[in-house]
Amino acid sequence: MQSALNIIGEDLKLVEQQFRKDLQSDVPLIRKVGEYVLSSGGKRVRPALLLLAARLSGYTADKAIPLASVIEFIHTATLLHDDVVDSATLRRGIASANTLWGNEASVLVGDFLFSKSFSLMVNVGSMDILRVLSDATTIIAEGEVMQLLCTGELDLAEEQYIKVVRSKTAILMSAACEAGALLGAVPQRQQQALADFGMDLGIAFQLMDDILDYIATEEEFGKSIGHDLEEGKITLPLIHTLLHCNDSERAVIAAVVEQDEMSLDEFRAVSGFVKQYGGIDYTVERARFFINRCKSHLDHFAPSPVREALLSLSEYVVTRSK
Repeated sequence: MQSALNIIGEDLKLVEQQFRKDLQSDVPLIRKVGEYVLSSGGKRVRPALLLLAARLSGYTADKAIPLASVIEFIHTATLLHDDVVDSATLRRGIASANTLWGNEASVLVGDFLFSKSFSLMVNVGSMDILRVLSDATTIIAEGEVMQLLCTGELDLAEEQYIKVVRSKTAILMSAACEAGALLGAVPQRQQQALADFGMDLGIAFQLMDDILDYIATEEEFGKSIGHDLEEGKITLPLIHTLLHCNDSERAVIAAVVEQDEMSLDEFRAVSGFVKQYGGIDYTVERARFFINRCKSHLDHFAPSPVREALLSLSEYVVTRSK
């Protein structure tokens, strides 16, 4: 991240200020919950992608920062809704908003952030950007429903899982990059290249999250380890394991996936199978594939410090520990 921060660090600080300004509401709870989630950390990868994509596209005017704030608004709304759906208790190492204020407040503040993001998009004054970001929010919602339908599905294919990841996680990174390209009014091929860069980066980002759920500590990961498994989410390390384990081991995994609560011993048993059958290594390999592909999309742009920063940012995705 450092090479990116060297270029857009000051802009990211302005994005933080813009976010707080845009949170203004006559309802104090909205600001309280929004600022709590904002101040809980996070690398601001999505706003950084928009700012860097805009810079790479030659954009120098003043709409990148408010648009980057919109991206963070949308992302924060999805976090609030995700934590309710997943019954999460931790987010970035601290209590999740739904733990502190309840599911109702989290859902409603998330709704406010989604609604507010559209009014902010309109202020940017670009129908193309409005189309890209509004399409992305629709696809995110579809991805959430797809994931819900796949819960507990032991025969989930990798292709179908990647489709969920594209919709639920990667599309917002893709939209952030494409919005930056639209600000810079680059040719269609470069606009598509940046959208594709963000999509492949987002897929790799999620695959590394899948790994961390099995191998990181809660302090490193910032959320409960094994939570995906306990919620019945069949992610890529487990998909690979289920393809290679024997019937008795599959039965153990199925029993853990089907129950509502999971003991530490049960998690260790399943994570042991995942490591035994190479689920971690396979997922890293697939993440690396998507990162290498995402880097190739930047061949459409001339070498520059901004392009190098985007390449470094993509490399960070497969080496991060949280």
